[in-house]
Amino acid sequence: MTILWMLIGMIALVLMNIPIAVALGVVSAVAILLVQGSNSLPNIPLVLFEGATSFPLIAIPLFIFAGAIMNAGGLSRRLIAFASALLGFIKGGLAMVTIGASMFFAEISGSAVAGVAALGSILIPAMKKKGYPAPFAVAVSSSAATLAIVLPPSIPMIIYAVMAQVSVVQVFVAGFVPGILGGLAMMGLSYWFARRHNYPVEEVFRLSRVWQTFKEAALALTLPLIILGGIFGGFVTATEGAGLAVVAALAIGVIYHEIDWKILRKALIDGGVQTAVVMLLVAASALIGVFLTEQQVPQKLAADIAAWTQNKYVVLLLLNIFFLIIGFFLHSAAAIILVVPIVMPLITLVGIDPVHFGLIVTLNLAIGQQTPPVASVLITACSIGKADVWEVSKVNVWFIGVLTLILLLMTYVPAIPMWPVEYFFR
Repeated sequence: MTILWMLIGMIALVLMNIPIAVALGVVSAVAILLVQGSNSLPNIPLVLFEGATSFPLIAIPLFIFAGAIMNAGGLSRRLIAFASALLGFIKGGLAMVTIGASMFFAEISGSAVAGVAALGSILIPAMKKKGYPAPFAVAVSSSAATLAIVLPPSIPMIIYAVMAQVSVVQVFVAGFVPGILGGLAMMGLSYWFARRHNYPVEEVFRLSRVWQTFKEAALALTLPLIILGGIFGGFVTATEGAGLAVVAALAIGVIYHEIDWKILRKALIDGGVQTAVVMLLVAASALIGVFLTEQQVPQKLAADIAAWTQNKYVVLLLLNIFFLIIGFFLHSAAAIILVVPIVMPLITLVGIDPVHFGLIVTLNLAIGQQTPPVASVLITACSIGKADVWEVSKVNVWFIGVLTLILLLMTYVPAIPMWPVEYFFR
């Protein structure tokens, strides 16, 4: 009953246009006051401070910073040129270039919104100029960018690992297979669209062109090797890898002599705002997490569901439906922070691997970034492409279908995403 009243109070505050983080903090403070008394109030600022100072969370602003440097330093343009030389000869190749470049950018920034903002501003106008319909150009850019939620170094994965108290690196490794499969499946769907609607070929394949663009992008191509090689090789933690990403991106941008300081400044401000929102959410979630744990609400919820069923596949089905629904209304960070601490006792009770569950959560929320009314990535892409959200959604439903199939495959055949984790860590 406590959690029900807290949920009602939070929804009421959000409907009054109060930010989710503030609403969460207010509801938690009131609950602590009513249940535990005024003597507990001095603990609130301590819990808020400790919640926002977790070491792994420092990676979030650093990866956002690395993506901003990459975009301002001309790295995105060079990567697009190289991808175009490789894939542009295929019918609908520019759509495949968009998917390939988005996957690569995801390996640097970990942010889907940053990816679509950086690449969409270049590729959506280019596709429209070549004769691609605006809804398709926006849909493929939006859906490809959302792979950043699954591919390391995904920011939502970092938040999940902190909330669930599991290894960030193991969750990263689990994201490789679904991220790559999702990208390949989107390329196949784009090719089907191109054949059906006779979309153009971008350029004739020339080995000399591939070699030229490869040389121009060679330094940029080393970034994922530096970052992920350092993390998975055990040389640096995920947070240290984020700092390494910033240094490497800045050094490469200086070498290229192409850093646009105005773009970089704007990107830094936007990244700072985004980071502040996430950190405030994390701090408020720590407060509600402490209260719910002391009241044993998650344990009671787990016991109630377990009394009905302990079949982990049924539990996964229920949680998939639940996360798909809340993905319609909450940003990925907010959804993870609000829900994961509550359901973790249930996950442990029915024997679900928490690393595997982290992948399921992030895939669900990747779909949520493409489904209105919130759909942060889709709306960003529509704004860049000057396209109507509902017209884009008519095309985007096909790409959402791809993501849903990947979600079901990863949920019910865990050996597919988990074999790298088993091989390297267990």
